[in-house]
Amino acid sequence: MVTEQLSLWSLIADASLLVQFVMALLFFASIISWVMIIQRGLYLRNAGINLRKFEDNFWSGVDLNQLYTDIGGRGAAEGLASVFRAGFREFNRLAQQANVDADTVIEGTERSMRIALSREEERLNRNLPFLASVASVSPYIGLFGTVWGIMNSFRGLATVQQATLATVAPGISEALIATAMGLFAAIPAVLAYNRYSASADSIYSGYQTFAEEFSSILHRRVHG
Repeated sequence: MVTEQLSLWSLIADASLLVQFVMALLFFASIISWVMIIQRGLYLRNAGINLRKFEDNFWSGVDLNQLYTDIGGRGAAEGLASVFRAGFREFNRLAQQANVDADTVIEGTERSMRIALSREEERLNRNLPFLASVASVSPYIGLFGTVWGIMNSFRGLATVQQATLATVAPGISEALIATAMGLFAAIPAVLAYNRYSASADSIYSGYQTFAEEFSSILHRRVHG
């Protein structure tokens, strides 16, 4: 009888409406965070692979005009290819204009690459703020459900003459489930956020390094 009362599903079903709402909120937050964890993991993995591939191709001595043509349209370029395309397109546009000095060409090129870098940084960090929010807020939401459940349990003790374990255990157990669900949502989110944030910073640092090196190459070309 006690085992039936303390089964997980019966505890959830018999919980107060507010505690059930807290559990449902944490459950959906966990599902959404797992979707984002998988999506971000695949995206950052591909971004790292594409970064290395493009750098290998670029430093292999390929003709820059041919590389620019091979990248394709603006919508097709992502990651480092997008930074390169933005810079090289602006460089060619300014270099072909009359009465434009070399410093203006380089400044316009660097400005175009900074804009592209800003877009790529936004793509790399997309959904990470949500994971950070789930990681930081979920334990407190679960704790709120626990406190509310325990309050209801002690309030219920006022209606009985003798408090026993069988009387107190169900209410406390349902309350602790909310804390467990909060931790279940928070732990994967915080681990994923720390890992993906470091990975995004590393990839973005590679983008910035390439932009600086590419700017130096174009600087030598326009002044040569």
